[in-house]
Amino acid sequence: MDIRQLRYFIAIVEEGSISAAARKLHLSQPPVSQLLKAIEDELGAKLVERHGKRLEVTEAGKALYKYALQLDQLMEEAKMEVKDVGNGVNGRLTVGVNTFSVAELPEILLRFQRQYPKVTYKIQQNESAHLCRLVRDREIELAFIRMPLELDDFAVLHLYAEPFYLITSNKQQLPENEVSLEDVQSLPLLLPSTQGLGVHYLILEAFSRFHLQPDMIGECSDVVLLMDLVSSDFCASIVPETMLRRHKGYAIQARKISGPSELTSPVGLIWLKNHHLSKTAQNFIQFMEQGR
Repeated sequence: MDIRQLRYFIAIVEEGSISAAARKLHLSQPPVSQLLKAIEDELGAKLVERHGKRLEVTEAGKALYKYALQLDQLMEEAKMEVKDVGNGVNGRLTVGVNTFSVAELPEILLRFQRQYPKVTYKIQQNESAHLCRLVRDREIELAFIRMPLELDDFAVLHLYAEPFYLITSNKQQLPENEVSLEDVQSLPLLLPSTQGLGVHYLILEAFSRFHLQPDMIGECSDVVLLMDLVSSDFCASIVPETMLRRHKGYAIQARKISGPSELTSPVGLIWLKNHHLSKTAQNFIQFMEQGR
């Protein structure tokens, strides 16, 4: 038996006669009679008893009818779910995010969830280079990363260039609004150095590009400890804006680094070139493009 035969049997039971079932199915009567006989022969059981033009369903027929209804409902649900997955309405979004890159990720995912409430999520946090490997290995489909990186294998949606800030304790005297790298180089700097984030390299490269010699007293891989040390006036530091937004409540002051020596880091969403993306991932990319 297949689902088509079961649906014909459902019609026979519910209409109470072969002729009425045939009309409902838009068929002639003989094929419906032949189908009923084929089901009975296959199961080796009488499913209906004929009383003139009316049919009475046997106990075996009632049992088959019960399961036929369940299977028909399951088939309809399967079709709807497959269609939803195909349209990206249902499915799984697998996305990586760099530790310091997307402070507004909760708000982004909340807005996406409102559009696609049936989607489930796998979110992996790591440094950008490792996220690139995960996308390349197809463990995740998308990743928010900090650049620059070697991205020949990837399509990139550029989102924004994140600014960097000088942070010091409240005891330091700083310009009112913004500072330049020239202003910063004389301060004792302890730079963030969490492995793989690229922040440490970007800062040192910027000083080198403008031929500046910063007063480097060291580096710190723990963000919370770094903020505590800055608060205590042990040192100053340079951090991306996302880090400030995630770590509030410290006794520090922050000034954006701007001017000719402005320090920024591009942030983008990546996925593999020339590879199939799920409809859910495609919908998320379109959602991010619309939100830029």
